[in-house]
Amino acid sequence: MKRYTPFTLFCTLFLSISTLLHAADSLSFYVVKLHHDIDKAALRSMNKGLDGALKAGADYCIIDMNTYGGAVDVADSIRNAILKFPIPVVSFVNVQAASAGALISIACDSIYMTSGSSIGAATVVNAQGEVMPDKYQSFMRAMMRSTAESHGKKRFVTADGDTVEFWHRDPAVAQAMVSKDSVLSFTPTEAVENGYCEGIAADIEEVVSMIAEGDHKIVYHKESVVDKILDFLLSPAVQGLLLMLIIGGIYFEMQSPGIGFPLIAAITGSVLYFAPLYLEGLVQNWEMVAFIAGVILMGVEIFVLPGFGVAGVSGIILMIVGLAFAMVDNDLLSFDGKLNLRPALKPFAIVTVSMTASLFGSIYLAAKLYGTKMFSRIALKKDLTSEEGFVGVETDSLQHLVGKYGIVVTDLKPSGTVEVEGKRYYAQINCGFAAKGEEIEVSRVEQGILYCRRK
Repeated sequence: MKRYTPFTLFCTLFLSISTLLHAADSLSFYVVKLHHDIDKAALRSMNKGLDGALKAGADYCIIDMNTYGGAVDVADSIRNAILKFPIPVVSFVNVQAASAGALISIACDSIYMTSGSSIGAATVVNAQGEVMPDKYQSFMRAMMRSTAESHGKKRFVTADGDTVEFWHRDPAVAQAMVSKDSVLSFTPTEAVENGYCEGIAADIEEVVSMIAEGDHKIVYHKESVVDKILDFLLSPAVQGLLLMLIIGGIYFEMQSPGIGFPLIAAITGSVLYFAPLYLEGLVQNWEMVAFIAGVILMGVEIFVLPGFGVAGVSGIILMIVGLAFAMVDNDLLSFDGKLNLRPALKPFAIVTVSMTASLFGSIYLAAKLYGTKMFSRIALKKDLTSEEGFVGVETDSLQHLVGKYGIVVTDLKPSGTVEVEGKRYYAQINCGFAAKGEEIEVSRVEQGILYCRRK
């Protein structure tokens, strides 16, 4: 058994205390990269990064920023997360912090910029780069002011003993970054002079050296493969394509009922669309229920209640509402205790445009592909065999049936089978629908189809 002398115990205790003191003096910095547009993927990445900083026990979180801006609602969510974050957050403007990027930077406790970078130009514009009406600018100006004000004021004692207070970040300067006419932007030197930058640094290491003296540790946030896949699925372009896949799949499936490729494509698109949004907490159960109910109502309109009535219109509205609101953080729909639908405008536009493009594209493709060998391989098609009452005849040979009476064999909703003069034919009702057993009259024959009306 080993024996420890007093000298050995003293040395061990001294080394342990030295190690603890050294660890206490060493600061930890956690770096999160933000080098793309401010969208849902950026929000997810930032939330993951901030959580990573807390789990790592970091003393500071540094945002390595290079962005031209993006969605205001997403930027507001990131801003709120930074303002409430328990440890200091530093923005390192690594080239650009424009528009929504400027808002996020101002929310940080300190700002550092690299040479040749800029910050500002936070005027609200639409997807085409056109300046939005003044009410949007007013909202953005108020958000910029309140963000600057959140850092409070500094006190300075003059040589005469007077105490002077001034803003750490001047709200008037932040507001000037949002304007229709003259939009304020700063170079690094100008930002330092106006109190919107603590220093100019070449890289992250220099930023850290300006904040902390002595030993320090820098940890870089790394996204997993799953995170990268989810970020990809959350991008607006991919979400638009998924919407087109969903609507196109539903359209083709309704043209050729059965479990075929179009149905599988629509289900896959729905899962890929809703899953990442649900994991991010953006989708609520009612939004998915609304979408599913809309699809069911569309099916009812087509297969049960032929025509285009209440069920069809209601189905389209529910589908649009479910898909659009799934893209919106529901917490943003309330502003000062009032309903605020502005964050939902862009999602509704994306859904409407994608659905319209998909519908017209599907109709065009259906006309081109239907009847080809390639289409028959990806969609179920019904063969009209003589055993099931269908006969292959030339159109002209059926003209003698015009004016004849027959019996409905299968419900005409609006298409089905009728029996005329002891033979069964494929038929379609002119208006409404006809139930099995009803008597009909053949009004005309086109392309081998008997068009009928009730007797």
